[in-house]
Formats: sequence, C-alpha cells, structure tokens
Amino acid sequence: MTEKQKRDNQELYDGNYNQNLIEEMKRAKDLCFEYNNIKPSEREKRKEFIKKIFGKTGENILVESNFQCDYGYNISVGENFYMNHNCVILDGNKVEFGDNVFIAPNCGFYTAGHPLDYETRNRGLEYAKPIKVGNYEMS
Repeated sequence: MTEKQKRDNQELYDGNYNQNLIEEMKRAKDLCFEYNNIKPSEREKRKEFIKKIFGKTGENILVESNFQCDYGYNISVGENFYMNHNCVILDGNKVEFGDNVFIAPNCGFYTAGHPLDYETRNRGLEYAKPIKVGNYEMS
C-alpha cells in the first residue's frame, strides 16, 4: 500500500519524507502562490484559477487572498461559497464545504494529526481525518 493510500484510509502514513506526497504538496503550494498574486479586482480570473486547485467547486464562489493548502484536490466547495482572508486548509484528507458556507478571516481547517507516542511521532508519521462543514448530513 502506498503512503497516499494509507493517508486516504486514515492510517498512519509518511507525510514528511515520501517523495510523491512532497511533489504533490509542492504543486499545490506553487498554485496557491500564483493564486494569491492575482489582483483582487480580477474576480473571474481568480474564480477560474481556484478551480485548478480545488477538487470540486460550485459556480458562485469567492476565495480571498491569502489562501494556503497542502494538496488542494481534497477540497470541495458548494454553491454560494465565500472564504475570507488568510485561510489555511491542511487537506491530507477530504475537506468538504456545503452550499451557503461563509468562512471568517484567519480560519484554519486541519485534517492532519500526529501520534502522541514520541517514537512513532519522531519517525515522521501522521494521520488525516476528513472534515465536513455546511449542509452535509452527518453520519
């Protein structure tokens, strides 16, 4: 099983030293950098560009700068979505926002967690649990 498969299955995985995951994170961080440097007045360009980062989006969305994420493809947002300035999403697992969700400034959504056992933690292992916000049914 790959580290990505372990991650997606909410098992301990190597998120710090696995080259494939590191490359995926580099890609997302480069895209976030580009996104954050698009003029705020260019709303349509920003909307189309954020769709390159997020895994799924509605049509009526606005994400203010500065925005940061780990992978991007694990993030999905519904219709009438607004994210205010300085949001961080550590999306090792799915982060789903429903319709009519408005995120305040300086918010963070962190799927990542680390073992409390220092020997396991020192090996660079972590886990990622999903987050759902909005009009989704909770199971």
